[in-house]
Amino acid sequence: MLENLVRGLANTFRIPELRNKILFTLGMLAVFRIGHWIPLPGVNQEKLTEAFSKSSEGGLNQLATFISIFSGGAFTHSTIFGLGVLPYISASIIFQLLTTVSPALKKLQEEGPTGRQRIMEWTRYATIGLCVVQGYGWLQFINQQNLIYDQWAANPFWWVMAITALTAGTVFLMWLGEQIDKYGIGNGISMIIMAGILTQMPNAIMWIVKNFRPADPSAQLGWLGLLSLIAGFFVVVAGAVLMTVAQRRIPVQQAKHTRGRKVFGGQKSYLPLRVNHSGVMPVIFASSLMIFPSVILGFVSNHFNSQDPSSATSAISGWFHDQFSHGQFPYIIGEVILIYFFSYFWITVQFNPEEMSKQLREHGSFIPGLRPGPRTAEYLEAVMERITFVGATFLATIAVLPMIISTSLGVDQMVTQFLGGTGLLIVVSVVLDVIQRVEANLLMRNYAGFLTGDDGKGPRIQSARAAY
Repeated sequence: MLENLVRGLANTFRIPELRNKILFTLGMLAVFRIGHWIPLPGVNQEKLTEAFSKSSEGGLNQLATFISIFSGGAFTHSTIFGLGVLPYISASIIFQLLTTVSPALKKLQEEGPTGRQRIMEWTRYATIGLCVVQGYGWLQFINQQNLIYDQWAANPFWWVMAITALTAGTVFLMWLGEQIDKYGIGNGISMIIMAGILTQMPNAIMWIVKNFRPADPSAQLGWLGLLSLIAGFFVVVAGAVLMTVAQRRIPVQQAKHTRGRKVFGGQKSYLPLRVNHSGVMPVIFASSLMIFPSVILGFVSNHFNSQDPSSATSAISGWFHDQFSHGQFPYIIGEVILIYFFSYFWITVQFNPEEMSKQLREHGSFIPGLRPGPRTAEYLEAVMERITFVGATFLATIAVLPMIISTSLGVDQMVTQFLGGTGLLIVVSVVLDVIQRVEANLLMRNYAGFLTGDDGKGPRIQSARAAY
């Protein structure tokens, strides 16, 4: 296995075209990281960093952590890439949902590349609009926290400049992702997101090194804790890989056709249904919605505390704020319920058993033992509901695991985010997609792949769709 991996890496750089694609992708990611450190003028970076450090368990930090998944952590020091590709992802999701409910957009998508290119143009325009709205909201929020220098906060020209800089940063990242799609390897937007997530790994390793004290029995992290973290990381990553590529294969029989003396068709194939069909979208939706109770209850609690800290209203609001804080039992239960809800909601929107049954009948195929038409559609819907429950259970486990480990063992969230959560799922999906593409390029040129021998035989990597 290790020998095949080394051989695959060596073969990857023997092919000039593939080598140039990989180097180009790495170069574009380096440009992304350079822009990550260009600060937004007018923002007090020291006070902003201090505010995030003080609110490590509050709603402000949860909001910034969620957005940092799509911006590489730039929210903690407010750079020109502060919004990341989040507005573009939001616009893409909006149009993806509208396509399923709007007959005009659905018809436009069915026109082929021309229609999809038109929808992509509208998505870009919507991205600019979302950048303006989200950029203004973020700047207004940090202005209320007195994190903008006074001489700039009252200057309208500064507001125009800051919003324009944030919008231009997102548009540049969107263009950067398109260049990776065209000249590099992998999905460009997904690669940018993954790069932002992986840049937090050195900080997590430094935290482990700093807090590792094997000689101190009362230390926060000893040999047992270290081995548990390492074993948990490998187990969770292996489980995420398994569930990402897991499929429920439904046997499909092609009808026989007789033309003259020859008989065509009759082959057997499989209809693959992904267990985790919705990807990371349920976790993203659930995590974003669970931020609001903590933020709102935090403001309510602070308001009543400022008026009368000893009142019953202040005590009740404080209790609710504590219970719906990140990692608490009501917070975890609420997120699990939302993950199940959005898993089934996303399947309802994206999966159409009637259309799939119609396509099988038009191609002369059928599921053995089932009549083509409504009976096949009912069967596909029933199977999808069952495997969606398994996929939702996996997503719920991955989502709450970092919170449980952080709360019970006292490990920093910067470390536990690599033991589950949205970031881990995105990284696993993107890495599998890149490996699958590299493997396809190697095998197309008769080179041994990562999981194949010199004769080209061996287990193949199943196709894994990228995060977005």
